[in-house]
Amino acid sequence: MLKILFLSLPLLWCGMVMSISFMEAPLKFRAPGITPALGSGIGRLVFRTLNRIECAAFVGWLLLFFSVANDISYLWMMLPVGIVLLLQTSWLLPLLDARVTMVHQGKTPPRDLNHVYYIGGEVIKCALLLVTAFTQLAGFIK
Repeated sequence: MLKILFLSLPLLWCGMVMSISFMEAPLKFRAPGITPALGSGIGRLVFRTLNRIECAAFVGWLLLFFSVANDISYLWMMLPVGIVLLLQTSWLLPLLDARVTMVHQGKTPPRDLNHVYYIGGEVIKCALLLVTAFTQLAGFIK
């Protein structure tokens, strides 16, 4: 059972990121009646929750790694995922949160590339999670 969880966790995590970052986030602003302030407030709540789930998923994956994995290369594959997650958690999310606060105060935040960096991190993270998942799967099928 732990092996199945170990193999599926990166895919589940990737699916959550893809559905929220690449579908929910851009679509919510197209819904009728959603103002920028309301949409950004929803986004703040959703991304804060997703980030907490991702942190738990990373810790869970590490615990599973030490329980069931027999190849250290899996750890080296997940380390970049952890680095991207750490950068998003400690650097980008606080900056984006400050932008949401400005929008809620009726101010127009200055243009910056933080959303682009965050999206880039999501793309990198998903790619790494997919590579890790399929590499793990291939290792356990042997």
